[in-house]
Amino acid sequence: MSQQATMDDLIAFRRDLHKHPEPAWREFYTTARIVSELETRDLDGLYVGPEIMDTNERMAVPDDTEIETWFERAREAGAREDILEQLEGGYTGALAVLERGDGPTIALRVDIDALPITESDGDDHLPTKEGFRSENEGFMHACGHDAHATIGLGILDAVIDSDFSGTFKVFFQPSEEQVAGGKAVAESGHLDDVDYLLALHVGLDHPTGEIVCGVDGFLAVSHFLAEFTGAPAHAGAKPEEGKNANLAAAAATQNLYGISRHSDGATRVNVGLMGGGTATNIIAEESFIEGEVRGATTELMQYMEGRAHTVIESAAAMYDCEVEISVEGKAPSARSDDVLMDIVGDVSNGVEGVNSILRSDELGGSEDATYLMNRVQEQGGLAAYVGVGTDHPGGHHTRTFDVDEETIQIAIDVMSGSIGQIATQQP
Repeated sequence: MSQQATMDDLIAFRRDLHKHPEPAWREFYTTARIVSELETRDLDGLYVGPEIMDTNERMAVPDDTEIETWFERAREAGAREDILEQLEGGYTGALAVLERGDGPTIALRVDIDALPITESDGDDHLPTKEGFRSENEGFMHACGHDAHATIGLGILDAVIDSDFSGTFKVFFQPSEEQVAGGKAVAESGHLDDVDYLLALHVGLDHPTGEIVCGVDGFLAVSHFLAEFTGAPAHAGAKPEEGKNANLAAAAATQNLYGISRHSDGATRVNVGLMGGGTATNIIAEESFIEGEVRGATTELMQYMEGRAHTVIESAAAMYDCEVEISVEGKAPSARSDDVLMDIVGDVSNGVEGVNSILRSDELGGSEDATYLMNRVQEQGGLAAYVGVGTDHPGGHHTRTFDVDEETIQIAIDVMSGSIGQIATQQP
């Protein structure tokens, strides 16, 4: 693929990314492929890996062994060595910058990571049928981020080929699925001159041809890992000498679900992973729980987070255990600005393939694009999160999820048209 890629080129690119899904901070092959394509464009700036982020703000970074395993996997899959060298340590992602004279600075954010889900191998699953099913068994693009990265390239091409005046930035952000990359990118300094920010997501339970001009209802979220340490003992002979870390973890889990609701809005709590112990006749010395709290606002999430930490620490104290709590990912809430929603709606009216336009919709989940949105808005800029519908056989985060590839062209046309109109109107 070269500058001004055709739709066939973009679909081939998307399918290549789909075959090589990589989880958060391990998007080595994905980043290398994106950078290889960006290098063929007439850009004024290209930032890679640690250059796009505040490296002190990464969350949920895997251990060195895990990072090295995926690094070698990307190398074996054919990722360029010179690009891989820039990504060592799990510093993934890229930023493309286009400068075209006077005008506003407009940014686009797309995410690039995949999920730990085993992809369907059924004959009715298009990636299986067409030969682009995941080759990284146990992982897949089950949320459309392969399409997002592809759409980002297509939008960049469209802007290059237009009479756009101003500066345009495309952030290919890592580690969204763990809400662990947005803060690092938002605090990189690259957003400090941005006047307008657009982010996008395909699907979200909207069909192909439907556009959501601005998504709201982001739940602020905090992921936690609580690691309990007690003391082992023989469960039959000397149980009183033990300090049971499993009991502490179980008490914490049960009591987390007893956190009082809040009158200001919706709150959530969930323990998704837990484990501990080594044998049935040994008092468990170590255990862990991993979960999350959410809130309709950042303040409600912080309320839940504070109460959750109190519950966990109290459960540890009850069974004379120690506990260490770490934040594994976090994102605030955000709102899309009306002015940008109006522009997206106006542009969508004239885009081939668009047959339904919704002004707004509630996400009902969490997203760390909110860090970037808030950063721009706090500095007087405007931001919007746009939904581009896509028909998919399975829901998001399921083994049969896939993207209707007609969505790619629709998204490129809607978003590039909106960027052009924003630059012209400077609302």
